Amino acid sequence: MTNSHGTDSGQSAKRVSVAKPLLLLGLLLVLGIAVWVFQLQDYVEETYLRQLVASFGIWGPIIFLIIWTIAPALLLPGLPITLAGGVLFGPFWGVVYTIIGATAGASLAFLVARYLAREWVAHKLSGTKLKSLDDKVAQHGWKVVAFTRLVPVFPYFLVNYAFGLTRITLGAFAVATFFGMIPLTIAFVYFASHILDLFKGNLSPGLIIGVVLVGLAGLIPVVYKRIKARQGEPLEL
Repeated sequence: MTNSHGTDSGQSAKRVSVAKPLLLLGLLLVLGIAVWVFQLQDYVEETYLRQLVASFGIWGPIIFLIIWTIAPALLLPGLPITLAGGVLFGPFWGVVYTIIGATAGASLAFLVARYLAREWVAHKLSGTKLKSLDDKVAQHGWKVVAFTRLVPVFPYFLVNYAFGLTRITLGAFAVATFFGMIPLTIAFVYFASHILDLFKGNLSPGLIIGVVLVGLAGLIPVVYKRIKARQGEPLEL
């Protein structure tokens, strides 16, 4: 007998793995059109942008971290901010600041759901599979959080709120979020750190590596599903 729940989860993971690259391509298209229409080629140079950010001193990273911290609570998508981190800070510091900011933002949304807006969040989750997330957390603990970061089946901001209604502690949630987001963050930030090469007509080795990393990140849900299928009962939402 086919497990319809498992099938739905697998299909959801597949849709997300396809949606992220499409969203990324859409963002690139919009950015490319804007650069061409407004003649901004001189202002989308890596060196120029990073020197501009560096001129703000410590305030550059601080402003970026503040934006990342409040974005999830305001239901704003995280991917554009992640890409901006790669462009503005490069592959190393872009990953560092994005991981820290995204974890802080997820934790803030978690606390809002737990202490300030439980009824609103419960209503928002009504009718979704996230409504039964507490049972999964009780059974698997922090592994469920790590799963949602490695295999992002549901919107980032919605998952953060959902965990606030479960029995998981803030500490366990934050640690699992921090480490669970590392693979996808490295892929997207590294790609973004070389993305401006496109506007110079330069297919650099760094850009090619970035494309490969994003592609591999998109395969994580597929690989996960196959590994868990071989091991027995999968951890699904």
